[in-house]
Amino acid sequence: MTNKRRPTRNTQKTDPMHHDPVKLVHSGQNGPVSAKAVAAMVDSPDVLRVVTLLQGISTEIDNGIEPSTANPHLNMLLHLLHSHFEGRVVSPSAMVSASGVPYATGTRKLSELMDAGFIEQRPRTKSGKSVSLHPSAHLFEVFSQVADRIDRIAQDAYGGARRTDGARDYYFGGSYQPGQTMIAPPRALPQSLKLAGGLRILVHGDPTFMVMENLKRQFEQIVGTDIHQRAFSIDRLREEALRNATRSRSRYDLIAVDLPWLGEFVKKGVIRPLPDVMDVARLEPSDFHTAGWRATHWDEVPYGVPSQTTPELMFYRKDWFAEAGLEPPHTIERVIEAARHFNNPRRGRYGVAWNAARGTALGHTFMMTCAAFGQPIIDLPEIAGGYDADHLERDDFRPMLDSSRAREAAEYLMELMQFSPPDILSMSWYERVRPYAAGSVAMAYGYTLLAPYFELDKSCAAHGNTGYLPHPHGPEGAPIAPVGGYALCIPANLAEERIPDAVEALIAFTSPAAQKLYAQEGSRTAPRYSVGADPEVRRLSPIFELVDQMSWRDELQFWPRPPVPQISDIITVCGNELHDMLRGLVSPADALASAQAKAEAILRTPVT
Repeated sequence: MTNKRRPTRNTQKTDPMHHDPVKLVHSGQNGPVSAKAVAAMVDSPDVLRVVTLLQGISTEIDNGIEPSTANPHLNMLLHLLHSHFEGRVVSPSAMVSASGVPYATGTRKLSELMDAGFIEQRPRTKSGKSVSLHPSAHLFEVFSQVADRIDRIAQDAYGGARRTDGARDYYFGGSYQPGQTMIAPPRALPQSLKLAGGLRILVHGDPTFMVMENLKRQFEQIVGTDIHQRAFSIDRLREEALRNATRSRSRYDLIAVDLPWLGEFVKKGVIRPLPDVMDVARLEPSDFHTAGWRATHWDEVPYGVPSQTTPELMFYRKDWFAEAGLEPPHTIERVIEAARHFNNPRRGRYGVAWNAARGTALGHTFMMTCAAFGQPIIDLPEIAGGYDADHLERDDFRPMLDSSRAREAAEYLMELMQFSPPDILSMSWYERVRPYAAGSVAMAYGYTLLAPYFELDKSCAAHGNTGYLPHPHGPEGAPIAPVGGYALCIPANLAEERIPDAVEALIAFTSPAAQKLYAQEGSRTAPRYSVGADPEVRRLSPIFELVDQMSWRDELQFWPRPPVPQISDIITVCGNELHDMLRGLVSPADALASAQAKAEAILRTPVT
């Protein structure tokens, strides 16, 4: 067979070692593929299964039959697709190496694939001398059709034995058990983001967002641009988000919003309604934990996407409770009983750790403790399963800080003081978990995002010995896991030309694949049911399955911290007044009366 002479090419355009991005539209007869169609093809589970199948078959044939001839085109395309699904960077030299033929031949075959419009190049450096290779929309279109045909062939050939009812038991690349499908790794976007200066994100400095920072390089390959992330403490984060809203143009493409701030940020015009900038259905809303998704809404309109759903739970030492013959602390009464039993300052042991630092930290604690006694902090309407925090547009809410149940909550905190570490009045988010992890505290209130401090450190006394419960409840309360966490939102003053790419980044960072990756890298927050159900994720920590179960039992709730626009000021008031109470400067009755009066004045003040 004679080789036809190839026409002279412009090597500056097709040389795979030279940067010149190939367009996503195939140069032949096929027209452009819509972004929606590309997304559907990228998410098709058949594509990854067929890629894996063909790679395995090719390897068996190449190694098991002699002589044999490699198929460089197929080998390179399979390598490119598999790397794409696993979020790995592919260089031109790596592609040639995967071809299975000599380097010169592989380079020529790679050029042919690029000529055919199957591959997109993206610059990895500002100079453009180094590039990465990615599947084009045309390749996805062609290969998804191939995947469908191979799937049917496999079903016909290996459909399984006939059952007694005449049907076939068919299994190909999935699982016989419902809900056990593993989520594929994040994959590069079909088109890289075109954001001048890169993607800019404002976040909270907690473990989950720090995981995102640690994965920065990988996500830069996924979105195709640089990522610049600024992290602040909770109070400074709110200040910076409000300051950013006063600028003519936002300095950030995405901002993390603590769920209780949502009403304030909507009223002050800090964030955009999602339906104004995207098709919300692309987020698969039904996959999010119900309470976490509802908490991102104002007046039934979504303004953000849950990036974390991290309920506050009670951590307790299962081994200590078992040795002492004590039941898990499901109720307030059991907490006091266990705290009294384990508290032994002479041995450096204490009963319980919690947020008691002045201001924001203690304010949050008091609100959640009130909820455990069945009392919302404002007069929310009672509904089945709790209280209605979905309709907060009213301006006539009254605080309920001086009610009988709120007084019971305050007195419970006073009682906890007797069995708490000596530095309890300065303990906040992280300080309460550290002594628990070290083995000096029997119980600790804590968000699931803090669990990595002892779950990932085998030297910690609490490692492998921790049980998790919803908030222990009072006589008139019920088991409840107050939802915490952050939503990623698009700033209202973001430049119009940046919005489309900001939306794509928002979808990418909150996707099931991204959330699974966060969990695998140490996060203990999973806003989506699909992530909590992933068998690989469930093996990482019992938290994921337990939180899913709490959600199904309707124990995950966001009404304990209702996102009314004035909530931040009310939290501060509660945190200051209750701190004076814990220090013994005022009685519980006087502290609550003062908090009630100040909260009433706050709610009467219009939000501007």
